[in-house]
Amino acid sequence: MPESTWRGRGALAVAAAGALLATACSPGAGPGGGGGELSGVELLVAAKWTGVEQENFEEVLAAFEQETGATVSYESTGEDTGAYLGPKIEADEPPDIAILPQPGLVQEYAEQGALVPLEGDAATALDENYTDYWRELGSVEGEPYGILLKAAHKSIIWYRPDSFEEAGVEPPATWDDLTGQTATTLSDAGITPFSMCGASGWTLTDWFENVYLSEAGPEKYDQLVAHEIPWTDESVAATLETLAEVWGEEDLLNGGTDGAVQTDFPTCVTDVYGQESAAMVFEADFVAASAQEAGATVGEDALAFPFPAVGEEAPVVVGGDIAVGMSENEGVQELLAYLASPEAQTTWAGLGGYLSANSAVEPEAYSDDFTQQLASTIQEAGDNVRYDLSDQVPSQFGATEGRGMWSILQDFLRDPSDPEAAAEELEAAASDS
Repeated sequence: MPESTWRGRGALAVAAAGALLATACSPGAGPGGGGGELSGVELLVAAKWTGVEQENFEEVLAAFEQETGATVSYESTGEDTGAYLGPKIEADEPPDIAILPQPGLVQEYAEQGALVPLEGDAATALDENYTDYWRELGSVEGEPYGILLKAAHKSIIWYRPDSFEEAGVEPPATWDDLTGQTATTLSDAGITPFSMCGASGWTLTDWFENVYLSEAGPEKYDQLVAHEIPWTDESVAATLETLAEVWGEEDLLNGGTDGAVQTDFPTCVTDVYGQESAAMVFEADFVAASAQEAGATVGEDALAFPFPAVGEEAPVVVGGDIAVGMSENEGVQELLAYLASPEAQTTWAGLGGYLSANSAVEPEAYSDDFTQQLASTIQEAGDNVRYDLSDQVPSQFGATEGRGMWSILQDFLRDPSDPEAAAEELEAAASDS
């Protein structure tokens, strides 16, 4: 396998070992066969997951039930976790454990006194299984509250190998190769290089984060997250200027600028793998599911390569979901300790559609080569891996439709001629949030 390409052979397949474990630990098996140290304890866990994600998580919870005798119920928050939790916190009826999609919410709820710090085995499991960066991500003023339970790899560009073969190009290793040789050669061959997902503003923040992390470096990235440097810092304008090398080239974008701004996710994936109107689409590992829905086979006609290096190092940007305790009920700390364990996360890895930031989860736990490669890059990135910037800043700036980063980057995609003006708008919005 070339280092620049990850060939996912059935990225969403269920491993045989995982299937066997799922059978043994299915909800029908009952909590612990009637015994266990938490027999009679009832816990409620809330997360945004539905469908297969929910089913796989419930299999993980079932193993905890089997071992401890507790009964764990699951409730979906819907896409807006904050809207679900707000009224429950106000009524003093929160779930025992919530899975939060943004670190910003960890700080917000901790400051409200709505979270319970990790204690005992839960705190120990966090210390033993996670690096400093991931521990700090779920901490507020040095107090540990959250465990990064499920990760998303956001430094991937997906492509159609037949289009690359037709144009005679290879997956690029650097940004200059991507914007120069790869994109230009594809365009000269009559193949539109990029399908953009600009109508979904969060995808544009992912573009920005990858270029900024690689070009400005992790220290500047952290400073920007904390607003210790302004968005008018020259590094921000430099990244916007770099993005304009793609965003400002009509011929490189499917449907030109209008198409780039009007196409949402996952339509942008369908344009590559269903309509075959572009060669590449940038987004996270979860593109695999949309590519398959469009009729592609991941690992054959849907391949991916790492986001190319803009600076000295290629970026590794990770999103994900953080488990926090919201009650002091019996069993909460035990369940958090279990969720932070390599045993629980290895179970989930075997079921597919999952990535872990837990250092003790081996790559071999995943059901296919593609996911093993993704997991390895997260582990091997060390101090250079960073969490999604827009999910760390206040949500009204980084994660709200029609506002802040989403809106400003959409405007910049429409007209990327003035990076300094866009940086000033970003600074104004950040200061107001």
